[in-house]
Amino acid sequence: MTAPMVDLSHDASFAGGFPHATFDWLRDNDPVHWHAPTEATPDGEGFWVVSRYEDINAVFRTPELFSSDKGGDRRGGGTTLKDERAAGKILNYTDAPHHRTLRNLVNKGFNNRALAGLEAELRRRANRLIDAFPEGERFDFVSHFSRELPLQAICIILGVPQEDRTMLCDWIDNGIEAEGENVVAREYLRKVADYAQDIIQEKRQNPADDILSTIVHARLDEEGGRQLTDEELVNFFILLFPAGAETTRSAIGGGLRTLIEHPEQLTRLRADQTLLRTAIEEIARWTTPSIYKRRTVTRDTELCGRALRTGDKLTVWEMSANRDARIFNDPHNFDITRSPNPHLAYGKGAHICLGAGLARMELRISFETLFDRIVRFELAGPAEWTPNNRLLGLRQLPLTVAKR
Repeated sequence: MTAPMVDLSHDASFAGGFPHATFDWLRDNDPVHWHAPTEATPDGEGFWVVSRYEDINAVFRTPELFSSDKGGDRRGGGTTLKDERAAGKILNYTDAPHHRTLRNLVNKGFNNRALAGLEAELRRRANRLIDAFPEGERFDFVSHFSRELPLQAICIILGVPQEDRTMLCDWIDNGIEAEGENVVAREYLRKVADYAQDIIQEKRQNPADDILSTIVHARLDEEGGRQLTDEELVNFFILLFPAGAETTRSAIGGGLRTLIEHPEQLTRLRADQTLLRTAIEEIARWTTPSIYKRRTVTRDTELCGRALRTGDKLTVWEMSANRDARIFNDPHNFDITRSPNPHLAYGKGAHICLGAGLARMELRISFETLFDRIVRFELAGPAEWTPNNRLLGLRQLPLTVAKR
């Protein structure tokens, strides 16, 4: 059988969604696959592709072998295919102990107490967004709801003025869709970084009750009581704002589309919203908005019989893990009652998603509010995918609705 391979380093390979056929074949035939470089591959280097759940889980849980920072004689590294000079300086590009120090700075902004205080406000905002849905007319659900609610939420948490949210999100969206070696094209990343420098200076002079103010004024006791540098602060903003704005919108939009395409599941969930807890986990598994992470091999080792060398780039594909029949019964079937559901949509280990609790709350609020207010959802045209090999989501989802 010929392998149905695509260029996994090329964003265009994901313009129609995730290439499930490729990864079905890889899991069965070549679970640790060497991907030779192509014209699209960052840095002109090949990389390993890990596709099975258990192997991916092992990589996540062995940071001493598979680094989020650097490895070998590399001067760059990080968690995307392209070597980044910011490796070692930004939360998701670090290993312990520095990673633990940075993570502790922002943990309290995403704990249960902080999220509980946010819930009523997000529910109010969700209702206001639904108020603006044009009844009986075609509209784009992504721009009207699934992009807006997470965007407003992350602005509240970070202390970003709401009037700036669309501008920032447009820069990120345009950067994700642009051709280039980076997840977000440098031209647009620079715009976000310039904005971050300005708002960081504002938080220095006028701190408020938000996470960005906390980070700006924090002292790292584990590192001699120093404060974060401007570069580190900008890197924090570049990580937290897109992470909060992008991934949950993909889960909300992708989740609703999937429910509409599985009407028996939608009817069952509407009738019994106690199923929402398991449904949200199944939506996370099914959509898996962040579809791969890169690690760097820190010393010669072996994985699934393949010899890995110090400094090799290795990618782990969470979307593939979440379709592994060795773990999930009938994995290509969407089942809102699936339990247990040990998906890796939020990662695993030390780098498990900082905002997982926020994402689950936004999903719950979204679907509870939509079900309360909307009698009928209908697809009004084909969905459009964002062509990006790291952040997979819907660019547009045309709908018509009938309200109560």
